[in-house]
Amino acid sequence: MKKILIVLLSIFLVLPGTFPVAAASSNEEEEAGVDNAGQVVGKDEVVYATLSPDGIGKELYIVNSLEVSEGGQVVDYGKYSSVKNLTDLTEITQSGDTVELTASEGKFFYQGTLEHTNLPWEFQITYLLDGEEVTAKELAGKDGTLEILIETFENEAIDSVFFDNYLLQISFTLDGEKTSNVETEEGVLANAGKDIQVTYSVMPEEEAVLSTTADVTDLELSGIDIAAVPQSMSIDAPDADEFTDEIGTLADALQEIDRGVLGLKSGTEELHDGTTALQNGSSEYQNGIHALNNGSSELISGSNEIQGALDAIDQSLSEFEGMDGSDFNEITIALEEFAKALREIKEGLISLKNGFSGAYEALDQAIEAIPAHEITEEEIIALKQSDANQETVDKLLEVYTASLTVKGTYAEVKEAFTSVTSTLETITASLETMATSIEDMMDGFRDFLDKMDPTGGLKELQAGISTLSANYQAFHSGLVAYTEGVGELASGYAEINQGIGELNNGTSELANGVSELRNGTAELAEATKDMPEQVTKEIDEMLAQYDKSDFEPVSFVSEKNEEVNSVQFVLKTEPIEKVEKDKEEEAETEKKSLWERFLDLFR
Repeated sequence: MKKILIVLLSIFLVLPGTFPVAAASSNEEEEAGVDNAGQVVGKDEVVYATLSPDGIGKELYIVNSLEVSEGGQVVDYGKYSSVKNLTDLTEITQSGDTVELTASEGKFFYQGTLEHTNLPWEFQITYLLDGEEVTAKELAGKDGTLEILIETFENEAIDSVFFDNYLLQISFTLDGEKTSNVETEEGVLANAGKDIQVTYSVMPEEEAVLSTTADVTDLELSGIDIAAVPQSMSIDAPDADEFTDEIGTLADALQEIDRGVLGLKSGTEELHDGTTALQNGSSEYQNGIHALNNGSSELISGSNEIQGALDAIDQSLSEFEGMDGSDFNEITIALEEFAKALREIKEGLISLKNGFSGAYEALDQAIEAIPAHEITEEEIIALKQSDANQETVDKLLEVYTASLTVKGTYAEVKEAFTSVTSTLETITASLETMATSIEDMMDGFRDFLDKMDPTGGLKELQAGISTLSANYQAFHSGLVAYTEGVGELASGYAEINQGIGELNNGTSELANGVSELRNGTAELAEATKDMPEQVTKEIDEMLAQYDKSDFEPVSFVSEKNEEVNSVQFVLKTEPIEKVEKDKEEEAETEKKSLWERFLDLFR
């Protein structure tokens, strides 16, 4: 009984200390005239939200701070499900989204709980243990490799002014005694005593995917803290003059490269034209050599017949006895035919010489037109290490190597080429000499026939024919050696002509490659000619994207609220923790009403 009286007395002592005072305060304010309209000159909003461990909103309320310059009745706006006075015990009334309250001069705080849980951002938090997705409830107290994946998105149902201008800071703490091998690419790790703190920053207008991995034992997590504040700092543009000067130098260098490649393009086109002319001349020369080689067998065959005829005449004259006039006529006819054949061979060799000289001159001019520039090994290495198109560089080096090979091969056989013309001139001169000699002999033989001095004339004729036969034998041997040389030349030149064809194909590919390279360098030069101005513009645009210094705060709860100084967001997920027996009992106790707990004092 004594205990009951003590408790009742305590209740009465407490109650008068609260309600009568509040009534008195209210009466005093009314007597002082505070019921007049007050003046709010500033307002701050702090948005508090509780999220589930996976990022879903569960509770959302606002702590409003009003800066009152004149005490009295003031109005604020917000569609709250309930409001609570955090300053004094005066009543706050609601009507729709209008909140009316009586405030004294100075700061006045009240809390409003929103009917929804929508925030400017949406969060999706995923937990993976040893690669398998698990719920927060399943994760508590577990061991293994943990990955926490946090994804942020814009909530398009809320005014984008907050998403566009607010910086998110996301952080959580891991127990350092139960955690090891913590890694993150997007965040920053810091030691907080024995614990490890992970912090992320998400810039305005950005959506993010944030990941942290760690090896954990007996896992518990106190929750993930998310703060959002305006990025109101002003960003001064850096002094980029030195940088843009270097960019300008680079742009000028690219212009020079383009001009150089243009010159290279013209050079490769001229080179290809030269190798095309070389190939045409080489083909003509090869055809002439083959024609000469093909006619060599006929030339040797005709020469053999001439040699045989001379031998037969010489033999017939040595057997002068028994010869009659018809034999002399036959000798005369044979010698005339022989002289005629020699002149025909001479004319054919002259035509051949002229054709060969023309083909050789075209070949010589084309090969001499190939540039003889020498590229050092250091220059080749520098070219391969440059930014030039390496496929084009390889083609250029192949053509360079092939052109050197052709010029080198030609230099080795040029002496043989030049000797062909002189040899043909010597042969045609010899043939002319022999034909003239035969005609002289014919004149002598005709004198002999006129004088009819068989013995003396025939002896002279026989001596001349013998000399002619012997000289022709030497000529025939030289002719055989010459035709063999022509055959070897025709066989070997086929490889040279093939190499010249490959060289021409290579210069064609090179010209095409350099043309493509020039198109690229021209495009690059055109795109970079204004690079310093472009870089400065890009820097300005990038800085402008993050410069929110001109941001004017707006109310989160109602656009009717004016004089808003600041709006901040403080969000926190529920913790991941093991449910212990004592906590279960405590939770059960917290569920009891005030009256049940009062009765428990007497049980």
